[in-house]
Amino acid sequence: MRENNSLPIDSIDQIILASLASNARMSGSALSAAAGVAESTVSQRLRRLHDEGYLRGFHADIDVAKLGMSVQALISIKLVKHVREDVDAFRSAAPNWPGVLAFFHTGGGDDYLLHVAAHSAAELRDFVLTYLASHPAVAHSETNLVFEHVTGRGLEQLLS
Repeated sequence: MRENNSLPIDSIDQIILASLASNARMSGSALSAAAGVAESTVSQRLRRLHDEGYLRGFHADIDVAKLGMSVQALISIKLVKHVREDVDAFRSAAPNWPGVLAFFHTGGGDDYLLHVAAHSAAELRDFVLTYLASHPAVAHSETNLVFEHVTGRGLEQLLS
């Protein structure tokens, strides 16, 4: 989805984005070879894609289990009520709590979904008690353990 003031992306932009989705460390020369354009064109397009919000940043894919955080959970959250200031306060705080890997505002039966990593089941329990059970905006939470997490590669296919 593009902003109203954004230019539409073309096939070259799609190749650049698909390449970066596959490997965010791809060099400018590799990107230019993949897209069939000069490196200066790739640089210009990367700047435009970033400025227009298509490309939001570059991130490391860190294996939290290798760091000792062997417990992961998806925690669904229902809010007490949908009062703007309570929702805004929760939305501002939750993504910054220790162990939160991802934060989703959802439709349906739940209001939010948190992807959380912890060193142990006890640490996960303490997270729920400290941040969710005591938060005034939270009516209910349900914790589901993650047994396996595989990052999807579907964006690359959509851009192809």
